[in-house]
Amino acid sequence: MSAPDLEQKKWQLARGVTVWFTGLPSSGKSTLARSLERLLKKKNLPVELLDGDVVRTHLSKDLGFSKEDRDTNIKRIGFVCQLLTRHGVAAVASFVSPYREARDYNRRLIGNFVEVYVKASPAACEKRDVKGLYQKARAGEIKGFTGVDDPYEEPAQAEVVCDTEKESAEESLGKVLARLEKLGYLKIV
Repeated sequence: MSAPDLEQKKWQLARGVTVWFTGLPSSGKSTLARSLERLLKKKNLPVELLDGDVVRTHLSKDLGFSKEDRDTNIKRIGFVCQLLTRHGVAAVASFVSPYREARDYNRRLIGNFVEVYVKASPAACEKRDVKGLYQKARAGEIKGFTGVDDPYEEPAQAEVVCDTEKESAEESLGKVLARLEKLGYLKIV
């Protein structure tokens, strides 16, 4: 779907849904999540964006980056998404969420859950890394960094895979919207 096509479509949200963007740091999750949020807001649809940096500041500032703390963080976010989804909102979540079990827990908790795997190689992510986190992790300044010295478990059954090394952000967004339509969360009016 091209930008004009996306802009001209008229949708309504048929029911609440959580759209969960997952992938390596700097894979493009936040870019796609913000694009989805902006488009849904422009269409006057109920949407709420939950992004890693903001949640870590307000909801999970007591947590570190151990596996247990990361899982707790993701499950807290899942609880918030479940509340929003239950009340008819499109909850857009953008988190590395490196462990499959925690994502699958949220899928079961929320029900109306669409997982979007934002796929990019570690080398591509490192090139895009404006914060220099990969470099710091490789230098030993950051321990347990996903994609360097902590694993990322790819989704086994993501509803959408966006390969940000091969697709433009617009193409990836079009895939997400098409899947939301096909699954009945967005209806053309």
